[in-house]
Amino acid sequence: MSRIDPPAEDALTPELKQGLAMAEAFMGFLPNSSVDMGHWPELAQTFAPFAANILGGGELDRSLKNMIAAVASSAAGCRYCMAHTTHQAERAGGDVDKVAKVWEYRTSDLFNDAERAALDLALAGGQVPNAATDAHFDALKRHYSTKQIVEIVSVIALFGFLNRWNDTLGTELEDEPLRFAQQTFATRDWSEG
Repeated sequence: MSRIDPPAEDALTPELKQGLAMAEAFMGFLPNSSVDMGHWPELAQTFAPFAANILGGGELDRSLKNMIAAVASSAAGCRYCMAHTTHQAERAGGDVDKVAKVWEYRTSDLFNDAERAALDLALAGGQVPNAATDAHFDALKRHYSTKQIVEIVSVIALFGFLNRWNDTLGTELEDEPLRFAQQTFATRDWSEG
């Protein structure tokens, strides 16, 4: 249960309503985290395009970006973001079998060395204290350009914010990503966060 109530409908500015509609179109449902940002409209209006650029722009595959976010969120313990990002990885064209094995990326033959390098950094970068090392970047440089490495780090950093936001507020997980998570990861507890 969220620790704050959503903003009243009449408190939403036309710009904020437009931003929420864009978030809903991008994700396939209206994310409660975005709604809660509506209490500070300037935050919501600047955050939405920032996050959309990180997750939807650049050179890296959107499915991989979402799996990076899922692993970083797992390291931080944010089940809300874990459910969202695995759901979005599949929506972005990721193979559902591969998405289902994202937390087994080190041993699953569904992942290649480039993906393992990115997911290793996500796991290290999502921890507190941060566990990223020069060795992580040496591995990344064998597979990715500097721009692509910046994209990977941007996804991890974005979810550092979102993991804290959603866990602190106790953001309630929406039905669609909850259903996906329950079907795809039956052994995990999705009842909170």
